[in-house]
Amino acid sequence: MRTSIRAAAALTAVAAAVTTGVTTANADTHTGRSDDGGYGYTQVRKVVPDTAAHFTVTSPDIRNGGTIPADSYAGAAFGCSGDNKQIRLSWHGAPKDTRSYAVTMFDPDAPTGSGFWHWQTWDIPATDTELGSALPAGAVAGTNDAGQTGYLGPCPPAGDITHHYRITVYALDTPTLQLPAATPAALTRFTMSTHVLGTATITATARRS
Repeated sequence: MRTSIRAAAALTAVAAAVTTGVTTANADTHTGRSDDGGYGYTQVRKVVPDTAAHFTVTSPDIRNGGTIPADSYAGAAFGCSGDNKQIRLSWHGAPKDTRSYAVTMFDPDAPTGSGFWHWQTWDIPATDTELGSALPAGAVAGTNDAGQTGYLGPCPPAGDITHHYRITVYALDTPTLQLPAATPAALTRFTMSTHVLGTATITATARRS
């Protein structure tokens, strides 16, 4: 009987600790977000080490904290009819040991439980410091979460919360990730995780009424 009581008490303590931990984590990651529709947010593990440098990325198409223009929305996909114009980027100040760059665009607000990768490109030569509509020689246009190669513009569900699109340039210590274009974004990021020297991020929003 005493063993049963002790076991029950231990289970209760574990459950309380887990509940407290989850509540705290959600509260921390939810700070400042009042438009989540009641779904809440859960922080996933970071890929970028704390020791990574920070450099600067800019765009003639968007500003940090601004909105994504309509012509950069997805075209003929998910109910959108934009031009799917790839957002142009320019960066500077990357670590001197950089041997290549990668670029991603991620929507953490997508109602998927794992966000949505709209864009991933890697093996951009270290001599290039901008990305336009055409990829430089040797660069790989990866596959987005819609199963398409290259850039896929925003198209949040109509009436949903404001979505935040994080565009990140990664400075890597390797000239190539040696990955085929069909590699899923999660595997690309896993492979990239041990090669990140620095990052530069710009975030813009989109919302459909």
